[in-house]
Amino acid sequence: MTETAPTPSNLEKKLRSGHFAMTSEITPPLSSDPQALLDKGLPLKGLADAVNVTDGASAKTHLSALASAKLLLDAGVEPILQFTCRDRNRIALQADLIGAAALGIKNILLLTGDDPKAGDQPDTKPVFDVDSSKLTQMARDIRDKHELPTGKKIGGTAPFFIGGADAPLDPKPDWQPTKLAAKIQSGADFVQTQFCMDTAVLKRYLERLAQNDVTRGLKMLVGIAPLRNAKSARWMKDNLFGTVIPEAYIERMEKASDPTAEGRAIAVDLIQELAEIPGVSGVHIMAPLNEVSVPIVITEARKRLGARAG
Repeated sequence: MTETAPTPSNLEKKLRSGHFAMTSEITPPLSSDPQALLDKGLPLKGLADAVNVTDGASAKTHLSALASAKLLLDAGVEPILQFTCRDRNRIALQADLIGAAALGIKNILLLTGDDPKAGDQPDTKPVFDVDSSKLTQMARDIRDKHELPTGKKIGGTAPFFIGGADAPLDPKPDWQPTKLAAKIQSGADFVQTQFCMDTAVLKRYLERLAQNDVTRGLKMLVGIAPLRNAKSARWMKDNLFGTVIPEAYIERMEKASDPTAEGRAIAVDLIQELAEIPGVSGVHIMAPLNEVSVPIVITEARKRLGARAG
């Protein structure tokens, strides 16, 4: 009897078909009430192609990412489950990957994780038994070989669509995408980037990726934000690693009578521009302290893009 191939996630189908994808993310609440999680996720239902569920964001305790992803899935919101290497050893990470597959979660994003010293319990002991590349290899082998690193076989299927993180930069003449290439070779199918809202920098970065045999053709979701005001935009630019925000956008918000509305307008214009850049497969919209703007931005962007967004 022929085994039926698992159905890929909506995000995987969209990216592989060449449609422009839009993802977003939520941080699970510090609450065991499922409704508190759904209040964050349901406004994105039918709008975002998939929604990241962060795993101990900012090195702080939140509702379990795995539980949160399942709650979203059951509510009709496709999750991208984040796994960090910070909190669990390889045995626990492998168990949770198998658990995610058993629960029907297909999209995963594999990360190193924030240093516990940056959180509110700085005495926490970090694990970091494996790095994100090693974790990616484990997820790939669970999916493709149905086995653990030991060679021990795993029952069932795990149709993971595996993601990694990236931070576009303005490449120097001798720069090579070594780290990104390593993630792809380990098994990453797509990447989501840190905030990169300067299209000139992004184009130069993508040109360099296109020159590398491994990174050419990568499915990249570019991180953007509906900026809340000039002050928060400047803080992000100065303090968040890898963040690229043009000064011109900050100046626009400083002059705007309604900075938040201006930030949404910038985001929609930027999405329309990004959709025309070769090598950009979609956007990942993050909005710290401005979550209410995300559904508005996605709705307007879909109107602008029409069939391009699927």
